[in-house]
Amino acid sequence: MKKRRKKIGFFRKCFRLLIVAVTVVFVWCIYCYGLLLYGQQDAPLQQADTGIVLGAALWNNVPSPALRERLDGALALYEAGTINYVILSGGKASNNSLLSEAEGMRDYLVAAGVPVEKLLLEKQSTDTYENLLFSYEIAKQNELDSFIIITHNYHGERAADIASFIHMENVQVNGVKTKVLNESYHYTREVLAYSKWQMNKLLSLLNIYI
Repeated sequence: MKKRRKKIGFFRKCFRLLIVAVTVVFVWCIYCYGLLLYGQQDAPLQQADTGIVLGAALWNNVPSPALRERLDGALALYEAGTINYVILSGGKASNNSLLSEAEGMRDYLVAAGVPVEKLLLEKQSTDTYENLLFSYEIAKQNELDSFIIITHNYHGERAADIASFIHMENVQVNGVKTKVLNESYHYTREVLAYSKWQMNKLLSLLNIYI
């Protein structure tokens, strides 16, 4: 009888811990979702040395519709004189594309009338952290000191946080609103990506990255 009571007590403690864990995860997800929706407020963009376009998929060596939205955002900023250069960031995709994302983006903007000498290519990155880290190195090499990160709305908060983590200064985010992506799906997916990034920030103190 005594053993049975101990066993019941043990399972009750485990159940309570499970309830607490589920509650914490739920609250964290709600917090992240709200942060992604409202963290990057629409504010007038100030002039910057360069825009940094974060890469996305190429389809048959040309930018996908979602990537074109980011590139059109960069094109509008360049034509308005808000940025002087554009850093195009993205390595080679895992599909059969012959070009890196950066090269596909370059071809798109050159065809739209941007002089090729105004485009700086970062062709090694595989994720958002590397996008910004490697782009920042290119910017320093070219004495560019102020930045507008160009990506989609749902991605802006994580991009801004990564930029801060790698000590980029004078950073603004131009979050493009999508017409071609399922926003609910991508905001939900970004909650997981943002959570993983926060975990990586903590693990980086131990020189661990997942």
